[in-house]
Amino acid sequence: MSVVSGVLAPSVFPDGGRRLVVYVVYDRRGEVEDFVVHALAALREHAAHVLVVANGSLSAAGREKLAPVSDSVLVRENVGYDIWAHKEALEFAGDLSSYDEIVLANDTWYGPVRPFGPLFERMDAREVHFWGMTDHAEEVPNPFTGEGRLAYHLQSFWIAVRRDMFLSDSWASYWRDLPPMPVYFDAVLKQEAVFTEHFTDRGFTAGVAFGFEKYPTTHPALFNADLLIEDGCPLLKRRPLFHYPPFLDRHAVIGRWTLETVEKHGYPMPLIWDNLARNVPPRVMNADAAMLEVLPDVDISYDPTQPFRIAAVVHVRDIALIDELLDRFAMLPADADLFITAVGTEDTEYVRSRIERRDDIDDARCEVRPLASAHGRDMAAFFVACRDVWESDRYDLVVKLHTMKRTTRRFNSQRYFRRHQIENIVSSPGYFSNVLSLFQREPGLGVVFPPMTHIGLSTMGRGWAGLKHPVSELCKQLGIRVPLDDPSPLAPIGGMWVARPDALRILAGQRWSVSDYPSAQARGARDLARMQERLIPYAVGERGYHCRTVLNLEHASISHTALEEKVDQMFSTTPGYPVEQIQFLHRAGWVGHGGPISLGRMYLRMNHPRASKMLEPLLALAWRALERYRRVRARLRRGRSSVVVSGEVSGL
Repeated sequence: MSVVSGVLAPSVFPDGGRRLVVYVVYDRRGEVEDFVVHALAALREHAAHVLVVANGSLSAAGREKLAPVSDSVLVRENVGYDIWAHKEALEFAGDLSSYDEIVLANDTWYGPVRPFGPLFERMDAREVHFWGMTDHAEEVPNPFTGEGRLAYHLQSFWIAVRRDMFLSDSWASYWRDLPPMPVYFDAVLKQEAVFTEHFTDRGFTAGVAFGFEKYPTTHPALFNADLLIEDGCPLLKRRPLFHYPPFLDRHAVIGRWTLETVEKHGYPMPLIWDNLARNVPPRVMNADAAMLEVLPDVDISYDPTQPFRIAAVVHVRDIALIDELLDRFAMLPADADLFITAVGTEDTEYVRSRIERRDDIDDARCEVRPLASAHGRDMAAFFVACRDVWESDRYDLVVKLHTMKRTTRRFNSQRYFRRHQIENIVSSPGYFSNVLSLFQREPGLGVVFPPMTHIGLSTMGRGWAGLKHPVSELCKQLGIRVPLDDPSPLAPIGGMWVARPDALRILAGQRWSVSDYPSAQARGARDLARMQERLIPYAVGERGYHCRTVLNLEHASISHTALEEKVDQMFSTTPGYPVEQIQFLHRAGWVGHGGPISLGRMYLRMNHPRASKMLEPLLALAWRALERYRRVRARLRRGRSSVVVSGEVSGL
């Protein structure tokens, strides 16, 4: 047996050798998701023993799901990922001398996308002391700290170690001296980034299954996942599907193309969608996976042999628009049921009369429900008056539409908003068939709705409208643990969508009544109707369903050209790529009206952050005082203007 620099020479994995797989799971709910079971089931045929470490907690249902795919389970107190999970697992496993290789892995990947067999066969023949699935090139300066050096390293989501290394004194001393690292970036900087260099400096030989030299970036697991899979890599890192979207934009990482590659190789896609929906803010997921669907007005994908039972829930607020809504309903399949709500007897009777006059709608499939109050508008109509429709099992899909009160004050904005909402749900019979096909294609698709309107409205950057905290409190009441978006939610702001009733089921636990909705004059921080609009994606996500946004061709053209011009103008005064421009603006903070107080605060935040923290309360107080002064001054000006106008009208 040869020795290299005091270390036994690297060796192959022996025929009939025994492999221990240590797999770390972290789930905020204490559960075990199906993608984990799928991965462990595939790994088990290549392992003599599978040890699962559950960080934090493990429910009885989770333990039951692990039983068929693991040999032992260790539950340890922890609130996230940290490398001590592997340290404690090795101690828990005890005598390791019966194994020829230990694979240290975790649940930060989906797989196998490609089979494990060819990978193990290739790496078993390599003479190494340890090997990784992927690696990361050396970087100067260190991208995490902006200074120093990030050493070349194998990535810690998969490192396999042969017996001559894990039975050595170097291995024992490494784990004995390893400090706790509860923060993710600490684990990257102080463990992952030093592990490879630590052992290669001591004479151990490292190998990698899919080295970065073959790929066009220094971090292929994040930036070139599709190329790795095409080369046979069995794993897809989860991070490209939940990382900061502007950062991925900077590197032109197109998650949609990556997922198409994954699906092409036969991985069960519902496992990915379910995991992302429950654990990633919906807007981040929507951006990273490019989940906007632009659909034509001609049916190109609907399968009529798999029809849905459909109900349309329609609220008529502006009675003059009833025929427009009935025109849209007529575009749905002929066997769809219609439930219309209107306030008061007079409006209700008028709606019935309009239905009776039409020959393209079967009035036997229509029900008109009168509402005693306009409080809560279309949302109260849906969640209270039509609760039995979406709460039951009678329908596979529910289409929610409504009219809005028209005013002349902002006619163009309201007209565009109304058309953007309704036409991107029901643009034509062919378009709606394509919407239905999305639900046919993806059993985990819970709801579709138009993307955020940004023409004629200042919604972007303010989509929560001051409701994030009350929505967060409502999520706690309902047991919804999907992370909330920032700065705006991905949500059907406008109140129109197509959804599976089962995806909304968690909302059935809250027995709302009309009295829960404030009047128009009393609306404030707890406007329940607007809270419910923003709650929808998080409610369906908690149940494992995901969202998609939809546009027809005309609105996609209108939206993209307007958005492109606005973004171009917004970024024209800041340097760098969008991710750098965004980070610059976030560091500067709230601009306000650009007055001396706001500019002074921004200067301090950018150049003297410590002083900024100390002075922030005083600056905030000064800014609020200035805003109050401006509001009073504006009110006085409006008062003087009204006096002048009334004088002109009355002849004074």
